[in-house]
Amino acid sequence: MAVSLVKGQNTPLTGDNPGLERILVGLGWDMNPDPNMPDLDLDICAFVTGADGICKSAEEFVFYGNPSFPGGAVRIFNDSLQGSEVGYDEQIEIQLNSLPAEIEKIEIAASIYDAENRRQNFSQVRNAYLSILDENTNTELARFDMSNEFSIETAVIAGEFYRHLGQWRFNAIGMGYAGGIIGICNRHGIEAGYYG
Repeated sequence: MAVSLVKGQNTPLTGDNPGLERILVGLGWDMNPDPNMPDLDLDICAFVTGADGICKSAEEFVFYGNPSFPGGAVRIFNDSLQGSEVGYDEQIEIQLNSLPAEIEKIEIAASIYDAENRRQNFSQVRNAYLSILDENTNTELARFDMSNEFSIETAVIAGEFYRHLGQWRFNAIGMGYAGGIIGICNRHGIEAGYYG
């Protein structure tokens, strides 16, 4: 049974699942029921870092413009423009056993595409959640429900995978940014002009 997380909680991954090698991170949300409003297009991304939380190069920022970490240990796919009521609209695959030893953190973020021009923010996103699955068995390990957490924010740090005493864990963060993904990029040492 999957662990249901609230903001600020963390859970072991490889410690409780010693054979865990490949994780699928799914971002889901519901379609906008109002036909007069443009659909919300959420994009998922990952910042792959050392213990300091800083990306050493732009290649460690995985998003639609750079869909794979060097070597393919972290990759993004499944760009949905509308959300769906079943399945995961955006996905990131993480191959834990293929990550270099110096990688200590993988932070997962979500942003609203063209939020400023569309006048959209996360208060309009319905039933957003992050799901973590064992890709080999298709078993859900943990879920973080992010609904009703935000107001004017246009980007969110959803959660973070991190090494602790040689084991991987996941922390549900749920921190919003009103300035969009650029603010999160700056936090990780990625220049603003690289995204977009």
